[in-house]
Amino acid sequence: MIQARDFVEAARERGFRWYAGVPCSFLTPFINYVLQDPSLHYVSMANEGDAVALLAGVTLAGDASAPYGRGVAMMQNSGLGNAVSPLTSLTWTFRLPQLLIVTWRAQPGIADEPQHALMGPITPAMLETMEIPWELFPTESAQIGPALERAIAHMDQNGRPYALLMQKGSVAAYPLKPGIGAMESRSSTRASPAFAAAQDTAASARPSRQDALRTVVARTSPDSTVLLASTGFCGRELYAIDDRPNHLYMVGSMGCVVPLGLGLALARRDLRVIVLDGDGAALMRLGAFATVGAYGPPNLWHLLLDNGVHDSTGGQATVSPCVSFAAIAAACGYASSLETSDLDRISSWLSERPLDGARFARLFIGAGTPPDLPRPSLAPLDVKTRLMRHIGAPRGVH
Repeated sequence: MIQARDFVEAARERGFRWYAGVPCSFLTPFINYVLQDPSLHYVSMANEGDAVALLAGVTLAGDASAPYGRGVAMMQNSGLGNAVSPLTSLTWTFRLPQLLIVTWRAQPGIADEPQHALMGPITPAMLETMEIPWELFPTESAQIGPALERAIAHMDQNGRPYALLMQKGSVAAYPLKPGIGAMESRSSTRASPAFAAAQDTAASARPSRQDALRTVVARTSPDSTVLLASTGFCGRELYAIDDRPNHLYMVGSMGCVVPLGLGLALARRDLRVIVLDGDGAALMRLGAFATVGAYGPPNLWHLLLDNGVHDSTGGQATVSPCVSFAAIAAACGYASSLETSDLDRISSWLSERPLDGARFARLFIGAGTPPDLPRPSLAPLDVKTRLMRHIGAPRGVH
């Protein structure tokens, strides 16, 4: 195991000053270290492909000897799928090199979450298919310099990325001081008074995610409603509150809960489908708002629980304070949109009669989650099967 300082300082000596990506718990020490050094740059990205593209732009700005520096794209291996297009059609085509740090979740022989079961074994093959050479991330200080030199030699000679696969426990924890990296709103002066008022509610006065989920459960009928919970703590908290057969807890597929809900709502107009989204997930696939606005049926409710951080990976800030999601939903064609920090307004929203299209609400909530939060005891396949039986889906679907 190494310290975050060991790697980042060795990388700085070799021109690496830019970092971008989407958090993973394996990466938290790096992100926390970089965020607290004003001479380094960390850009919180909505998805991993955007991180690759941003660092390609940094590379485009000048060579490594220039003050702009080299770039490091950081991502979980599940997010490597989001980066395939820019890695194969941008950095490869234009020869815009960067260092990739990819966490190796579900490395063969090491147990991990079910959403990583396939990606873990195939991660090396994916990199090799994309002609990206890789090696294991260094776990001893003496290994850092040689690994970086090999990466730089490849990047300089071929003009293409080089990857380090980070195993669990490679880097020791590094704390993040309160308030570091938090985003401040740039849009409250341009947004509606309702958005500004909701956002300005003190964090201590905002409801918790658990409070919000309890309200949703209390205001919905298991017989006629399906609740789809986004990946991360949202699904785990919903499970802890009340595990019902009308629930589906997403694992992985960050950002996909909205199109998943749209598909279900379109196919089953007799069901009320409530999508429980998060700010990081919504930002990752913001284009889904436009699709729901165009096709969303009246039986689709989209509730975004926004705490402004990636809670399940250590509390790194998202850029959601800069975004009026309700304005985006309205511009995309949702039948109604709301932003509030008042849980009673959400309770009323859940009780409203259907409109002529999908509806949206964003609830500002406080960060944090209850201690000792359980994971669903049912496997994802069993959760899906239970839900399909509950809603009377045709047999024969596996």
